[in-house]
Amino acid sequence: MDGDSEAKTPLLAVAGKMLEGSGRQTRSLSRGYSVNSLREEFVSRLPDKVRAAVDLESVSLIDFSKTSALTPGEKEYYGRQVATLKSFEEVDSILQSDEIVEDPEEQAQQEGAMKISNYANVVLLAFKIYATIKSGSIAIAASTLDSLLDLMAGGILWFTHLSMTNINIYKYPIGKLRVQPVGIIIFAAIMATLGFQILVQAVEELVEDEGSENLTSSQLIWLCAIMLSATVVKLALWLYCRSSGSDIVRAYAKDHYFDVITNVVGLVAAILGDKVLWWIDPAGAIVLAIYTISNWSGTVFENAVSLVGQSAPPEFLRKLTYLVIRHPQVKRIDTVRAYTFGVLYFVEVDIELPEELPLKTAHTIGETLQIKLEKLPEVERAFVHLDYECEHKPEHSVLSRLPRNQD
Repeated sequence: MDGDSEAKTPLLAVAGKMLEGSGRQTRSLSRGYSVNSLREEFVSRLPDKVRAAVDLESVSLIDFSKTSALTPGEKEYYGRQVATLKSFEEVDSILQSDEIVEDPEEQAQQEGAMKISNYANVVLLAFKIYATIKSGSIAIAASTLDSLLDLMAGGILWFTHLSMTNINIYKYPIGKLRVQPVGIIIFAAIMATLGFQILVQAVEELVEDEGSENLTSSQLIWLCAIMLSATVVKLALWLYCRSSGSDIVRAYAKDHYFDVITNVVGLVAAILGDKVLWWIDPAGAIVLAIYTISNWSGTVFENAVSLVGQSAPPEFLRKLTYLVIRHPQVKRIDTVRAYTFGVLYFVEVDIELPEELPLKTAHTIGETLQIKLEKLPEVERAFVHLDYECEHKPEHSVLSRLPRNQD
């Protein structure tokens, strides 16, 4: 019973309820809780059935393969605690460095992968258009549509990359990171319309119950050569891009992988529709069209939500709270808030400082905390509000309606 009760106790609550998430907090804090002391406290509070799996020399800290006494829920719980400790270690590592240094080799590899992917998408799209015209296959047309989508998505990412390096601070005071989600949302409607058009055309062909003319031997050879070549190239690009540390390059890898699937499905449907049953071709086109629309819709929703201002997950809020706790002369924390405003987070922190501090000292504390917060790779901008007490109402109200037109 004692072990079960300990398993339900928040093991990282030793720094106060601040580590439980965000919100208005008035509990006194201690900056003595470093990640090392938190780890020691965490290990000391573990029940015996978990302690056997602990390896302090290991990066993972807990090796669940060494114990079979834990339920899936307990493994998930302790896994989250370990992930929290790792995030605190990341904070300490980032703050120990004076500046964020980008690896030039990694950046060159990222740009090279993007260029190769874009050039390959252009060439393969041209060949697919030719194959679509020569074969008349609606399944191949659906696969070509997916390649067009990938080319446009790659163009958006590349344009964003170039735009972010050329900023007019008077016209765009906070940069252009929102170009990417806005651009994706704009042309998503066009892609959805094209996918729906392919879907309608395939359904009409099924309703009419008439197949297209059979392909000649030379047309079939050209079709197979083009589609198989495109599949091999996309497979090679997927293998090249999937191991990258860049999120953008891994997004390209995901697109290459899906292209392999659509190429194979489109080619098989076209051949079976020509040689076996004619309706297999439009049926394959319907599958690819639905897949393209649904897959892209998920991306659109994700980008749209990022512009609305959705709260960061509790894990990231705990990471921010740990950073603020460790900052010198912070008496108490009132609020830790982070929300999406494009690709990265905007962060708002309200802290209490001793009332007798001079303005110059208080300003220095707030400014250095802001710099620390903006060092985190997930943070675009941070705002620090200084106060002498935490008993007041929230400084900002949440608007529930748009202002009236002033014209």
